Amino acid sequence: MSLWRTVRNLQRVGVREWWRQLQYIGDAKSGTLVGADQFGNRYFENRNGEEEVPGRHRWVDFVQHDFNATQVPPEWHSWLSHIRQDPPAADPVIQNLTPPWKAAWTENLTGTPGAYKSYNTVVPKINAWDPKVRPRV
Repeated sequence: MSLWRTVRNLQRVGVREWWRQLQYIGDAKSGTLVGADQFGNRYFENRNGEEEVPGRHRWVDFVQHDFNATQVPPEWHSWLSHIRQDPPAADPVIQNLTPPWKAAWTENLTGTPGAYKSYNTVVPKINAWDPKVRPRV
C-alpha cells in the first residue's frame, strides 16, 4: 500500500473507518457498498482498476471481530471469488434459485465449543485393567 493511496482512502472514508480498516484487514480501502448478507457482513467493490491490486477489488467487512471465511454465505463467496459477475441481489440466477434443503446456512463450528462431537456406541474390543481391591485384614 502506497502512501498516496493511504492518504486518498483516509480522505474518502474518514479517520474512524480508516483506522478500523487498518486494525481489522490491515489495509485502507475505499469502495462502493454492494450489499449485505443476513448476518450483517457488508460487501464492497472498487471498480477503479489502478487503485487496487488486480483480484483484490472486492472485499467483505465482517461484523464480528473474530472472523473466518466460513462466515461468508455461498452466494456471496461466489461473487467475492469472481465466479459470478453480479452480486447476489442483482443476479437473476441466484434470485430464482431455491435450495434443495430447508435448513438455514450456518458457519463451520470446527474448533469451537459448538463443534459436533460424536460418541461411540460400540463396545470396545480391549477393556482396560480394572484392579480389584481387597480390604486388609
